[in-house]
Amino acid sequence: MTDTKSFTASTHMDQALAGFGAGLISTTILHPLDVIKIRFQVDAAKHSTKRPLIGGTIKSFRDIIQHEGVFRGLYRGVSPSVAGATASWGFYFWWYSLIKKQMKKDDQGKLAAWQHLLASAEAGAITAIMTNPLWVIKTRMCTTTRYTADAYTGLWNGLNRLAKEEGIRGLYRGMVPALFGVSHGAIQFMAYEEMKKWRNDLRQAQGDIPKDELNAKLSTMEYLIMAVSSKTTAAVVTYPYQVLRSRLQNRETKDEYRGVMDCIKKIKSAEGYVGFYKGLAPSIIRVLPGTCITFLVYENMTQYFKNHAS
Repeated sequence: MTDTKSFTASTHMDQALAGFGAGLISTTILHPLDVIKIRFQVDAAKHSTKRPLIGGTIKSFRDIIQHEGVFRGLYRGVSPSVAGATASWGFYFWWYSLIKKQMKKDDQGKLAAWQHLLASAEAGAITAIMTNPLWVIKTRMCTTTRYTADAYTGLWNGLNRLAKEEGIRGLYRGMVPALFGVSHGAIQFMAYEEMKKWRNDLRQAQGDIPKDELNAKLSTMEYLIMAVSSKTTAAVVTYPYQVLRSRLQNRETKDEYRGVMDCIKKIKSAEGYVGFYKGLAPSIIRVLPGTCITFLVYENMTQYFKNHAS
């Protein structure tokens, strides 16, 4: 029996709910940038890499609104996106909290950087396996329009058809690069946790907080700086896996590649190294506000649960 107080049945459920809420709000607001990013990622034309980065993103916004409309265009695929994001954040924080609890801590009750990295990687791998089918549907909906022949009409329609038409192999297309993507979350959360620990250590040394208070609430600006810094670093370092995943999951190009290595060779040969960074501009534009929203919601929900725990 534990004496740790929680808002729900357990502290792990608190973490899962905070992650769920953060993912829901962030994804709903910023989905249009996901649509543009994925369409850039699956565009195998060599000339497309020469478009102005920011200009290409703005032009895509205008084109989608003009030809497809705001909701049916910019929010195409929002149902699997919201389902995938909320499930991913919820499962991730659940597993991350649970795994960290099982790890051996130092004399001060803290974990080492490598332990944060390992916990994040393990939580990310489990979450990727559980949610991959949702990302396949999202990719296929975002790369088609409502006018595309035989396109998925929604999340359940996509899941049913994918399972019937392609089976387990279809549900887990892009799984290998998705597991590569675990490094993204691992790098991000290790950096985030280390920055929080460094800041608390500094505040303790300055006498701002008691030495036995290990996880004092930071200011909103401190959370923002840490969240953006950790996410941007992880996004730039690991971005190519997203391009590989999108190419392998895209219905139009899935048969062009025999696997991850074949996809890497063909992109490098036809498009050069810049091909692995298609869609980076809308991705970075999305990362900054998305990370801020996600972490602010997560941290504030977590703090609310702590303050109202019983």
